[in-house]
Amino acid sequence: MRISTRLFATYRDLAGTSSVAVELPAGSTVADLILRLRSEVAGLDRLPASVAVAVNCEYAQPGDPVSEEDEIALIPPVAGG
Repeated sequence: MRISTRLFATYRDLAGTSSVAVELPAGSTVADLILRLRSEVAGLDRLPASVAVAVNCEYAQPGDPVSEEDEIALIPPVAGG
């Protein structure tokens, strides 16, 4: 299945694009997606150890499943004051 992922702020800068797509087998999880992004997308090998991921506008856990129909986004850390 082809999984599209939106990238914002520093993650967009690392990859040089605002969205990427990777192929994953059926039954894959958020953790599988992050591993594939790190290994296949230039720049995303520098993602931090813990990455916030939203699936269909809700924060997801590493073991949560992903599918082609999902809207997925990597949420970069935000600093503020």
